[in-house]
This record gives sequence, structure tokens and C-alpha cells, in this order.
Amino acid sequence: MESILVTPRSLTQGGDPALDRLSTAGYRLVFSPPGVQPGERELAALLRGCVGYLAGVETISAGVIASAASLRVISRNGSGIDNIDLEACRSRGIRVLRAEGANAEGVAELTIGLLLDLARSITHSSGRLKAGSWERRKGFELPGRSLGIVGCGRVGRAVARSALAFGMEVRAFDPYPDAGFAPGLSFRYTSLEELLARSDVVTLHAPPREDGRAVIDGAGLLAMKPGACLINTARAELVDDRALLEALESGRLLGYATDVFEKEPPGATPLLAHERVIATPHIGGFTEESVSRVTRAAVENLLLALEGARR
Repeated sequence: MESILVTPRSLTQGGDPALDRLSTAGYRLVFSPPGVQPGERELAALLRGCVGYLAGVETISAGVIASAASLRVISRNGSGIDNIDLEACRSRGIRVLRAEGANAEGVAELTIGLLLDLARSITHSSGRLKAGSWERRKGFELPGRSLGIVGCGRVGRAVARSALAFGMEVRAFDPYPDAGFAPGLSFRYTSLEELLARSDVVTLHAPPREDGRAVIDGAGLLAMKPGACLINTARAELVDDRALLEALESGRLLGYATDVFEKEPPGATPLLAHERVIATPHIGGFTEESVSRVTRAAVENLLLALEGARR
């Protein structure tokens, strides 16, 4: 019986009915430890004898690929594939497939939740009140404020629609703008430079740059409007944490909200402990609906590729 490795934490913890299709098709499912992101050595051991791999956000290096002699298909339960050494896959003839857009709504809704939290200090106020302190921070209202969206794909477009419904002005930067996307009169595409300079809140929904440079580095933070807020529900590599901490300490950046980290869980860091930082444990796509959609898409991709290779 051929085997398929399953590593997404949303599936190793609770499974999903869509996985039954793989078992019914005659594959044996191999799971990484529940709720844990596997490392390179662990992946190399788990992938021995596997023809398919339903993958999460863990790093899939050239070393991992080299150790997986039987592997034919990697199917991501998401749209991002920057965690995979694509050149190593190409050299081995391993197909890499994505479940594009399946978790876009969940990530977009979390982004809006973080936007409201930054505007009204909900997490901070709740924590202080529970600790016995009656402390109030003056917030800001969304109508008339400007939201800058870096990366206007499916998630960015969903965020734009919601922000417009709140009465915000929305600017978007995307290297490949969709001219057909015109959700309202208060939306327009612009340059990254103008977006950073004019936005009260900037939210990131782009893949990492190919050269590995942060989109929001020291220069990017200096280009932002003083007193602005930043949201990152995309990739940790998009932000320079050291420069970000300095901007928070100086007061130039009012607040930062993130759902993503270079290492997950991130452990104790000065940035995570900062009172102006809101952090969530990578829950953007962790909703019933998103997990179900993305798992169905990833399973479908695996079966189509594997069954096609059998013929």
C-alpha cells in the first residue's frame, strides 16, 4: 500500500472527513506528531516510502526532498509555496500543487479583527482590566481613515471590500494589479511609496520577495505615516523585526498586529512582549470553513496527480 504524509497542524490535531478520500483510494496515511510543526530530520524519516505529501507551512528543504526517494507529489493546504525548495522538486520531477484561495476568507476576517483591535485596543484593555487596572486608551474610528493593502490577491481583495464597508479609503499595491477589481469609489491602486506615506493602517498580503528582503524594513517604516499601524497575516519574512521594535519604541509606529512568525511557536521575544503588539498563533486560516475548503482542495489535487501518474 502506497503512503501519503499529512503534516498540517490543523489536520494532525483533529483530522478532517476529506482525508477519508485518500484512504478509500487505497493510500495509507502517515501523520506527523499532533499539533507540532516537524523539522527537517523528522520530515526525512516520515517521508520514507511516501508517494504523496499533504504539506503545511513547515520548511521543505533540498535535504528533505533528497531523502524522499518515492515522493511524486507535494500538495500544499494553502496557496503559499515559499517554504518549499522548488528547484529541488523540479530536479526530481516532483509536482508541487497549491490550494489557491481556499483560506482567503478566514485570513481576511482575522485581518479585519486585528484592524479593529488596533483601532480600539481591545486586547490591551481586556488584559489590563482582568489584571485589576482600569486603564483606557483613546482609540480611532475607521470611517475616513486610509487602509493600505500590500498584495491585492484574494485575501487583499476580501479585506478591501470589508474596509470599504466601514467607510475607509483603500489604497492597494500589487505588481500585477487586477484592472477589473473596482469595489468602490474609495478604492484605487497606487505605488508602494504612496501607499506607505498616506495610509493610517498598512496590511500585508503578499508572498516574500525572491531575494529575501523585507518589504517593511527600516526604510519602509520611515516611509510610513507617523503614528500608523501595521498588520501582517501573510509571512513573517515581510517584516524586519528589529527595525519594527525600534519604530514601536520610538513611537513612530502606533501598533503592530501579527499572525505569523519565522519560528512557530516563536518563544519569548522583546517584540512579542511589547505592549503595542497584538499576536495570534497563526489562526488566519484556522476556521471550520477554511480548514474544510483547503483540505478538500489539497486532497483533490493529490488524488488527481497521483491517479494520473498511475495510468
